[in-house]
Amino acid sequence: MLLKKESNSKRKSWLFIIIGSLSILIGFSIPIYKFLIDRQEREVEKSLLEDFYEEQKQETPINQQEQEDTSILPTEKKEVKHQNQSKYVAVIKIPKINLERGLVAKDSSANNVNKNIKILDESDNPETPKGNVILAAHSGNAKMSYFRYLYKLVLNDTITIIFNGHEYIYEVTNIYDINKTGEADIIRDLNQKTLTLITCRQGSNKQIVIVCELKEERSLS
Repeated sequence: MLLKKESNSKRKSWLFIIIGSLSILIGFSIPIYKFLIDRQEREVEKSLLEDFYEEQKQETPINQQEQEDTSILPTEKKEVKHQNQSKYVAVIKIPKINLERGLVAKDSSANNVNKNIKILDESDNPETPKGNVILAAHSGNAKMSYFRYLYKLVLNDTITIIFNGHEYIYEVTNIYDINKTGEADIIRDLNQKTLTLITCRQGSNKQIVIVCELKEERSLS
């Protein structure tokens, strides 16, 4: 009887050891897996940016008729767009907050705040006369919170949009908060080409609206 109790006790001890070892192994595996996934995503992002910049060097501006017919950031090759929904059509750079991120076409499944910086439906092209490029993204600490540091911007800070072989350099001219209702009143000079960035203000039910005016346009070719 005593031997049987000792045998059961040993089995329980081994069971605890096995469970503990598995728990430790899983505990180490999760951050390693997350690290590998994050590294893979960074490599994909780097590759997409490199492809985009290489294309921009050879890009020729869309003609005036195409410019009048579109109010979105398009992919120049529609057949490619359908094959690769993550292909970048533009890049936004905000040096002050160390942000450089590609933008996908408005009709792409990846044009979503849960995946990328989103081009809103009401957005114009950077080339559109007196147009307004409107972008939105999450703040907070999540991986897709690309506008987490947007609150650090102040008047006169610069933001660059690269699109269709050109570099559009904007300057912050207005910053204000609005209630988080799903709609945004954008206060801007309707005679200027502008860029508007929208994100949530952390710890509140407000959203930050940052309006910028185009100060310089340069050809990349």
